[in-house]
Formats: sequence, structure tokens, C-alpha cells
Amino acid sequence: MADTIKRVLLSLDVEEFDLPREYGLSISPAEEISVTSHGLTAVLDLLEGMDITVTCFMTVRFARERRDLTERITGRHEIASHGYNHSNLKEDDLLRSRIELEALTGKKIKGFRSPRLSAVSRSDIQAAGYSYNSSENPIWLPGRYMNLFKPRLPYISDGLLNLPISASPVIRYPLFWLSFKRTPLRLFKAMSAWALNRDGYLNIYFHPWEFSDLTAWDLPVWLKNPNGGRLIRKLEAYLLWLKDTASFVTFSEFTESR
Repeated sequence: MADTIKRVLLSLDVEEFDLPREYGLSISPAEEISVTSHGLTAVLDLLEGMDITVTCFMTVRFARERRDLTERITGRHEIASHGYNHSNLKEDDLLRSRIELEALTGKKIKGFRSPRLSAVSRSDIQAAGYSYNSSENPIWLPGRYMNLFKPRLPYISDGLLNLPISASPVIRYPLFWLSFKRTPLRLFKAMSAWALNRDGYLNIYFHPWEFSDLTAWDLPVWLKNPNGGRLIRKLEAYLLWLKDTASFVTFSEFTESR
């Protein structure tokens, strides 16, 4: 049954923009950081103007490269781990990333989300000192994962609280960054309302690089568009609607209230 107060767990995967490499395109390390930085600045401006607090799952590499933006996020939002680098996740990255992010931010890092939502042992995540994990999308995404039979709602396994990305009840309509880009806003609101009313909360995430100008990149249209300012305006309209529907909380606030 849904909670009386509906809650939105909005998060950003703050990572280097390495997507072009997946499509055989070259990109310099500096560009990987700058594309994300431009989009992140735009999103933070929007969120702070709307007084919305989010959780940022951040790679150590980005946190090191842009300490100014890391400090800005630390002052108003929650930071969780998104691994050491966005590529080539290693087993010891779980512990290393938590320790280094804590050193960089001066805050306790409680949560983890694996890069590209890749499968990671929940017992390993728990052993590395995290109290929650948000690395599962309970949908079918061709070429990525088939999770239609995995839990749709929060559950505990190996002593770890798992917070799957939201999907609608019954048909599991995906509620995440890619479907947001490709779905008309009216329909996406309807699917979000279905999940909120049934579950009492919504767990949705975006990447800052989506909100940069990506027109120069020869990426698939379905993946690239909309982007930049057009996507910021769509996000603003969606967030204004959500603010009238639910309260925004960080992942830590959500887990502590359970």
C-alpha cells in the first residue's frame, strides 16, 4: 500500500562522459569531464532554483577532477558511490571508492550504484561498508539486462537494502533517463503517477551529460535526443509536476525512515 506522503528519490549518475567509446568514437579524458561538467552545472542550477535535494552517485575520477562541483554538491545534496571510474569496475573499487569519496567530501558515503547498473555481488557491496544499493533496473532493456523477474520494490538481501530503479506496476513500464527522453511527457507523468500511487515513492535517475549540447556527437538519435536546453526544459516541467505530487528526499533519508 502506498505511503500517505509520496516521496521522490531523484538521483544523478555523476560520471565521466565515456558513452562515445561504446560507439567507436574517440573522446579525450578532458572532454569526458567537461561534457559532464556543463550538464551538471545546468541541472544543479535548476534543482537549487526549485529547492530540490537529490542524491549524486559519483565516480571518484569525476570527484577528483572537479572538486569545485563536488564541493557544491556536498553542501546541498547527498553523495553516494558510482565506483572509481565509469569503466572497468574492479572488485576493490567498492571499498576504494567509498574511502576516497569520504576523504574528498568529509561525509559518510552510505550508498552504491554500479556503473551501467552492472551486476555486482550484494554481499560484496555490504562488506565494503554500504548500507544501501541502487544498482538494479527491474525491466527488460535489450542488449543490457533482463530483470523482469527481479523485485520491483525495495528488499533486503545479504544484509543490504536494495532500492531498484522504479518501473510501473504490472507492465513494468521503465521510469528512468532513457524512457524519459523517448516518452511524451504526458505519458511519462501518467506512468510515474501509477508508480507513485501504488508504491508511495519513485526512484528515477539521470546523467548530467544528457543536459549538455550533444549535437556534435555522432551518437544514435534515440540515445542522444533530446539533449541540452531542450531536455532541461522537459525536466523542469516534470519536476514542477512532481513537486505538486510528492516530496523529494535523498536516498539516505528514505532508508532511515523505513
